[in-house]
Amino acid sequence: MGLSTEELGRELEATAQEVLGKIKSRQLFQSEWDTAAFVVFLVFVGTVLLLLLLVIAHCCCRCCCPSTSSGKEKPRGMDNLALEP
Repeated sequence: MGLSTEELGRELEATAQEVLGKIKSRQLFQSEWDTAAFVVFLVFVGTVLLLLLLVIAHCCCRCCCPSTSSGKEKPRGMDNLALEP
């Protein structure tokens, strides 16, 4: 089912030692697939950060720059004259 606290601690320590060993040897990626996976991950993180930046900019712009409309929205689209009697 689940790992005990002791087993989890040993597993985390082994993973940390493996990562530190790769950093010390200056060979973080063993194959081209590792490099490609890391690039895909960075592109994903960059896209998420860009979208968050756009959302924040949109919210700030709406707060600072009120719209110049008179408060009443214009109707959009076309009237369906087929529904007229």
